[in-house]
Amino acid sequence: QVQLVESGGGWMQAGGSLRLSCAASGRTDSVYSMGWFRQAPGNEREFVASFMCSLGYTFYANVAKCRFPISRDYGDYLGYLQMNTLEPEDTAVYYCAASINYYGDDGSKYEYWGQGTQVTVSS
Repeated sequence: QVQLVESGGGWMQAGGSLRLSCAASGRTDSVYSMGWFRQAPGNEREFVASFMCSLGYTFYANVAKCRFPISRDYGDYLGYLQMNTLEPEDTAVYYCAASINYYGDDGSKYEYWGQGTQVTVSS
């Protein structure tokens, strides 16, 4: 089992930045990839970015390219999503996810999920 806890969400004005963190615990040695997803009210869950732990590959949705770099601190089992140039359309609950054998944008293939952290961007 892998447990994930997100932090770093909050309120920000448009144009500002926030950094989300995802703390992993449990069987962290089994984690193959870590991903970030978001869900706005009334919308379906949306892929944001993914990170392959072994090779360091990254994969981004168009909304996140060049704005939301994803990274990981291997020593402390932390994942990060640096959110820059925020827009009101980025308002959503952001979720961290982990998979033991999948790397990509299909949320249904991630086995472990955090509880989510709210990000609100005002214009």
